[in-house]
Amino acid sequence: MTSVPPNAQAPGTGTAPQVRASALLRHPRLWLVPTLLCALVSLLLSLLYMGGILSPNDHLDQLPIALVDEDEGHPLPGQRENLGKQITDAVVSVGSTKTSVDWRLLDAAAAQDALASGKVFGALVVPKEFTASVAALTTNRATVRPTLTVLTNPGLGSLGSSLAAQINQAAAHQASLTIGRQLSATAAVPTTRLLLTDPVAVTTRVGHPIGRHSGLGLTAFYYTLLLVLGGFIGGNLVNSGVDTALGYADSELGPWHTRHPTVPISRTQTLVLKMLMTAGIALLTTTLVMVATIGILGMDADHLPMLWLFSYCATVAVGLGVQAINAAFGGIGQLVSMFVFIALALPSSGATVPLQATPAFYRFLGIFEPMHQLSAGVRSILYFDAQADAGLARGWIMIAVGTAAALAFGFAMTHYYDRRGLRRLTPQPE
Repeated sequence: MTSVPPNAQAPGTGTAPQVRASALLRHPRLWLVPTLLCALVSLLLSLLYMGGILSPNDHLDQLPIALVDEDEGHPLPGQRENLGKQITDAVVSVGSTKTSVDWRLLDAAAAQDALASGKVFGALVVPKEFTASVAALTTNRATVRPTLTVLTNPGLGSLGSSLAAQINQAAAHQASLTIGRQLSATAAVPTTRLLLTDPVAVTTRVGHPIGRHSGLGLTAFYYTLLLVLGGFIGGNLVNSGVDTALGYADSELGPWHTRHPTVPISRTQTLVLKMLMTAGIALLTTTLVMVATIGILGMDADHLPMLWLFSYCATVAVGLGVQAINAAFGGIGQLVSMFVFIALALPSSGATVPLQATPAFYRFLGIFEPMHQLSAGVRSILYFDAQADAGLARGWIMIAVGTAAALAFGFAMTHYYDRRGLRRLTPQPE
């Protein structure tokens, strides 16, 4: 195989002649690694990002929706149960043959609590006077059209809430058609029979309101993305900045080149330094994120001390993970951490497309990928009154697990390298 000319390794040094780019372009070895890496990254990112959002309806699996029967009316003539019981039984029986929806039979108070804690994406409610209002349609006493109510939960994201609303509206429409067939069979006048074909109206309203400056339930996702990017970018900036300052990497800014004297320091102590700096700088970056999003832009947010503490710990956990990966993998550490904290994390976050509407692979990633855990915690603080069971407790647990894993993995690898005498290259200044 043809190799790159030796003088191409350090062009412009000493008296070696300058090498032209056109000459180097003819050497396959120069193309091989960047071409393969760029192609692989482009292919994987395309598959990962688009694969999770293309067809959410086709991948629905156990989307939790509440089903509330408040109907207190007496059964219609010739029937043993009132219409509320018939509707809820029919919805559940149809749902039991499919896995797309997890219908949860709840009373009104439990359904409201489930909406307020982010446990369900919406609710279908049969009101108290439903059977009585249906019975009145066949008489001259009808004053209102029977109505089923669909409740949305925008705190779980606009797409998830919309999916639940569509499912509820379809179930309500099917119930209306079934009731209409029953009533039409007893109606004597053709005009009345036509009106009774689809007798039930469906109203949609917000079951658990969120603030007007909440991005239709998307501020939790974008705020979490800021925390993850803060930890990821901050960790990599600290990594490269420390290596440059300690003389283990060169610094180039346009035409200016700097090479500092090498500081003798072990890999383990270097990792300690980088992790402490990451944690220290995160105090500033976390505060600035809140100042920008809440103070300047006016994002709706309560529990500000809790939000700041959670944000700081989340940013630090990601930053420590980046430092551990860079210490273990060296030059390709940034690429590895990009896949761990960004490429795999974003489509499995469940913050834009519910995990219940993604392929099984993304639901598996959501078990441990940080974005899903952190967005659930942020969403709990922003939309659900910082309730522990709304995702905040799991967020804290995964921050602790992630921090412990980063410390254990990072120091295990650097200690191993130091013990084996695998010291870093130390370019000395001229």
